[in-house]
This record gives sequence, C-alpha cells and structure tokens, in this order.
Amino acid sequence: MPLPARELTTLSTLDPRAPFVLATHELGRRPGSTQKVALTVPAPADLGLGAVVGVPEGADIELDLRLESVMEGVLVSGTVRAPFTGECVRCLEPVDGEVVAEVQELYVYPERADDPDTETDDEELRVEDDLLDLEQPVRDAVVLALPQSPVCRDDCPGLCPDCGARLADDPDHTHDTTDPRWAALAGLLTDDTNETGSNRAGPTEES
Repeated sequence: MPLPARELTTLSTLDPRAPFVLATHELGRRPGSTQKVALTVPAPADLGLGAVVGVPEGADIELDLRLESVMEGVLVSGTVRAPFTGECVRCLEPVDGEVVAEVQELYVYPERADDPDTETDDEELRVEDDLLDLEQPVRDAVVLALPQSPVCRDDCPGLCPDCGARLADDPDHTHDTTDPRWAALAGLLTDDTNETGSNRAGPTEES
C-alpha cells in the first residue's frame, strides 16, 4: 500500500537551530494557506562583492517574509534589509548604507522533486522535513542589490593622479607639470644659450 503524500518525506539534513532555517509546520499543505514571518538573523561570512562592498559578518539582517502553500511546495517572498560597508571606488574613503532586496523562491516538496514524470532542476530548492534553508536565496538577493561601485557621494572628485591627495579636501589642489616633450625642448634651448654665452666671451689676456 502506498504511503500518503504527507508521509513521503525524507529525513532532513538541515539543522532547525541554524539562523536561516525556517520551520513550516504551522503553514500546512493546503494550497492557498499563508504565513507571515518576521525575523532577524546574523549575516553569514563573505556576504558581498569581495573587498569592495559587503555586509559585515554578524550584522543584523531583517527578513519580512510571506510563506504561501502551493501545489508544488512553499513559495517564499518578501523583503531583506541589511547594512553594508565598503570603500569609495574614487577616493577610498569608508562608505556605509543599507541594502533592501526582494526575494522570491519556490521550495518544492520531496515527492514532487523525486517524481520521474516531473521535470525538476538539480538546483531547485526543496522542503526538507517541513524545513526551509533561506541562506542561499538571501545571499543571492543581497549581492545583486549591493552597489557594484560604491561612492561616498555622487560628485566625489576622487584622488589626485599625481600625489594621491583627496581632492574633496582641497578643491584647488593642482600641480605645476610640464609636458615631457616641452621639457626636452627646454633642455636644448638651455644648452644652446650656454654655448652662445661662451662664444661671446672675449679672449683672456695671457700674463
């Protein structure tokens, strides 16, 4: 005798105590039923775009989510908010702010994922023993929403290309530079002037 669909579940490899693991016991499997979830979780490591900008590890990530039971599984949608820090790409000064991202993911039930008559993606997110792991969708949403080229202000003038001084601190900052082509010509003129001066000097009397 085949088991009822409710019992066709696999043992979960997820830790229900992990920050991004969410239980759906209260939601049930009746299509159309919904559950709202608001929680704050610590940011995982390496959440960002390398050394340019990212969410500090352990910083509060606020999740405001809506869980909806559908035929295939559980549809998770909502908003993610997180602080970010980084460096201005023009002047290298520290920058910070808040990133707001939208997330929407379908977690499929095990029996649907294992059904040979149903096309599934190997990377599909799955419900495991009524648990969901939100970390990867949150990571993807936050990284896509982070500024790829953060600036301390829109009109940041950057750094002086000659000495590296921050131009915002000294708007009149300049350097007296000479085009190297003119510098070579100036050297020739100086040599020519010196030779001319030597030729104009009269002979010296011998004692």
